Amino acid sequence: MSQSQGKFEEFFDEIDPLIFWSGVGVAVAFIVAYVVSPTVTVNGTETKLLAKVITDANDWLWSNLAWFYLWAMLIFVGFTAFLIFGPWGKIKLGGEDVEPKHSFMTYFAMFFSAGIAAGIVFWGPAEAIYHFGNGTPLTGEGASAQAKMLGSLQYTFFHWGISAWSAYLVVGVPIAYFAYNEGAPFRFSTLLAPIIGVDSIEDSNWAKLVDVVAVFGTMGGIATSLGFIGQQLLAGMDYKFGAVPGKVDVLGVVLGDLGIIAVITGVTVIFTLSVVSGVERGIKRLSQLNVLVFLALGVVVFLVGAPFFVLNLGTQAVGTYLQEFVSMSMFTGTGSGDAGFVGAWTVFYWAWWFSWAPFSGIFLAKISKGRTIREVTFVGVIATTLATVPWFMIVGGTSMRLQNSGAADILGAINEYGIAVSGYPLFGALPGGALLSALFFLLVITFFVTSADSSTLGIAMLTTGGEEDPSEINRLVWGVLQGLVASILVVIGGTQALQNAAIITGGPVALVGLVAVYGMIKTFSSEHGRVLVQEDAAVRGDDMLIGGRSSTSRDAPTGAEED
Repeated sequence: MSQSQGKFEEFFDEIDPLIFWSGVGVAVAFIVAYVVSPTVTVNGTETKLLAKVITDANDWLWSNLAWFYLWAMLIFVGFTAFLIFGPWGKIKLGGEDVEPKHSFMTYFAMFFSAGIAAGIVFWGPAEAIYHFGNGTPLTGEGASAQAKMLGSLQYTFFHWGISAWSAYLVVGVPIAYFAYNEGAPFRFSTLLAPIIGVDSIEDSNWAKLVDVVAVFGTMGGIATSLGFIGQQLLAGMDYKFGAVPGKVDVLGVVLGDLGIIAVITGVTVIFTLSVVSGVERGIKRLSQLNVLVFLALGVVVFLVGAPFFVLNLGTQAVGTYLQEFVSMSMFTGTGSGDAGFVGAWTVFYWAWWFSWAPFSGIFLAKISKGRTIREVTFVGVIATTLATVPWFMIVGGTSMRLQNSGAADILGAINEYGIAVSGYPLFGALPGGALLSALFFLLVITFFVTSADSSTLGIAMLTTGGEEDPSEINRLVWGVLQGLVASILVVIGGTQALQNAAIITGGPVALVGLVAVYGMIKTFSSEHGRVLVQEDAAVRGDDMLIGGRSSTSRDAPTGAEED
């Protein structure tokens, strides 16, 4: 048998046909719909019928179901807090004798890069300045520049703080627990284990349906992330080298729709192929590089920008964010004229986190063996938030200060080139702007690589029923399909279409997340708290019986080992 035949045999052996072909079918149907979709006129502007259908579906969702997205996320945040401070935090994933494989910093870097994806690079310099120019529900007519800055930064913290990460934890923790402590597979449907039983996961129709939902949601999340970073890559080249603002004029060549599709898809596939090397050599090294460049850029911008202004504004914004967290979490905008803002921003973000949860949760579970639930939850929510908030504080605060003082016209650049360009005029206006812009462009590229690698790994895992090292062919298939879907979304509606896709695909995943919360409560409440009586009658208060046996006496299941 030739090597190529062996690879194809490996590919067909590993996939779960129903889940894999369902995902492929949805992606191909979307691509075909774009090709055959006629052009219609909406508000005097010609657009693809496909874009109108997506927009109409999105508008209906956030107009009628905003409450569901908001309640689901608040429940996830509340349950995550209980895992940190409650008694279940002592449960160790894999048994008491198992030690973590990765150091704390490597563990943090891997999850941070995979969980936040490229969004932090896109929205870091974009969100606060956009709110500053367009307003938020926290700032009314005639508000001062200072009030606008405060409200803009507060909403940015809200969208990228503890809520963003909590959606991943309610997926990652139960999958890790049932995989390492009960021998379940690494698949999204493992969340149903408390309801259907571990032994039924492989054959249950409900489990397969849940896995299809995971693929559907993850496709939307991945396409959104790749689309954002692809836009940013093209916008940077257009801003630096182009001659026609907003026309994606790169090195004298104006890219049409097919050109944009070819560039984003091509880059996605190239990066996917270049790093198909597993967790250790691929995601691990790139994650470490991402964090280093990310930290270096943030520190330099802080020092050469307006450090005291940023600290004063950021401190107050953190305080108001924490003080008004619950009211912001429940704000739908109904009756106040702000429903559109909530739909376009908060509901979009919550749905985006939901759609990323299947992959990020499974990835978190995979690297968390040997850690307690409290450790996993602390790293996955608190540590990541402590890394995210300063970035938005520094970049967003500096951006608004430069705009307000007249040192840079970032909003003008956004009006010409689109919101994806916001980072380039920001970093270019600072001392050492050429170097900072180059570092920022490097960060865009490295996060694109990480996103392409980790996201295709994630969706390939989902379509194989939990295979920890999917074949190269599987990942290549998803690299091509995801690149095409992302680039088509960019072409038919840009940032708005990407946001719409996330809202549409994230809702079903949130439903499964609520089931996961119920399952954890059901399982942990029945198995936690019983002490192990030793032969000498000594009682070890910190020990617990997991599934009727001591966690110290059961080995990690062979099928759940890490790479």
